[in-house]
Amino acid sequence: MTRLARGPFRSLANFNYRLWAGGALVSNVGTWMQRVAQDWLVLTQLTHHSASAVGLVMSLQFGPQLLLLPWTGFAADHLSKRRLLMVTQATMAALALALGALTVAGWVRLWQVYVFAFLFGCASAFDAPVRQTFVSELVGDADLSNAVALNSTSFNAARMIGPAAAGFCIATLGTGWAFVINGISFGAVLCSLALLRVHALHITDRAVRTPGGLIDGFRYVWQRQDLRAILVMLFLIGTFGLNFPIFISTMAVSVFHLGAERYGLLSSSMAVGTVIGALLAANRERPHFRHLLASAAAFGGGCLLAASMPDYRLFAAALVIVGISALTFTNGTNSFMQLEAEPAMRGRVMAIRLALALGTTPIGAPIVGRVADSLGPRWALAVGGASGLLAALVALRYWRAARAVDADAAP
Repeated sequence: MTRLARGPFRSLANFNYRLWAGGALVSNVGTWMQRVAQDWLVLTQLTHHSASAVGLVMSLQFGPQLLLLPWTGFAADHLSKRRLLMVTQATMAALALALGALTVAGWVRLWQVYVFAFLFGCASAFDAPVRQTFVSELVGDADLSNAVALNSTSFNAARMIGPAAAGFCIATLGTGWAFVINGISFGAVLCSLALLRVHALHITDRAVRTPGGLIDGFRYVWQRQDLRAILVMLFLIGTFGLNFPIFISTMAVSVFHLGAERYGLLSSSMAVGTVIGALLAANRERPHFRHLLASAAAFGGGCLLAASMPDYRLFAAALVIVGISALTFTNGTNSFMQLEAEPAMRGRVMAIRLALALGTTPIGAPIVGRVADSLGPRWALAVGGASGLLAALVALRYWRAARAVDADAAP
């Protein structure tokens, strides 16, 4: 057995996964360029540093994760994952190119950004659960945890490159070209999907269509105490903690008075932490609940530390800690829930997970944005820190209860 086949990069020994990961890396760089450019466009060109407007864009972009939940999970469990991914990726490419054309031409308005954010969110709502469960078809259950961690490594490696590239692009070419580049980058994923060795995919039996199929996922998750505790944690951190576009953009503009290039570098600094966290996760065989507890507590502490930093360099250093803990938490919940859920339920379970991790943004982003506008960005970051500490308390409560049950059951 080669070192690659048994090390932290073992999933790359699989041709299909290697092809998919290469295409995803290119596309992820474009995705991060668009995210940074979109926030910068709204914050500095279409409004006068309005964090509330950025929060509304986030609400419209992530709201469909919750709004379309019954259909997105159902589609992930009942339709061909590869074909569905080709449709969603092509749709998002077309939307990015259209927004880029409007911006380059100088015709873009704030309401148009709102519309595109919502449409992009609808496509992403169908894309995200099937993209995450598609990993099991690429590598099988044996290497699922490793492949999920490597996906996170790719996504966050792109997070180091994309924001810095976006800052350079905005400063030299203009905001609209970041959207155009993102639209083109989706071609890499579409090519990888077209070139996969279909006969080598680990395709599981699709879920049987039943009248109660849409609510089976909710019932299944609610009956599992471990999954239920994770969803409460995701609700807290997803609603009030994963609002980094607001946190970083408002700290950069309102507190440290930075330009586009240094703003992009701040986002890249956080990505350094997320890559470290992803590589650490890739070296673990399976996630454990104690990792979720520790990472939630570290996330809360990291956000509070970042909120207190006096200059942007120390703030960037604190973001590395936030990145490590945030990635450890989100990646851990992803792997844990996929491995613990029955294969026929994975699509719906992951859709519920994503709905609470991202779809609750419409609740939290406007609140956090309002806090940033009225009390200041540091207080908004403190809200994120509090969400992590509360999530850690939820994890601690479940963990103690589970250990007590195990002790009672022991002979």
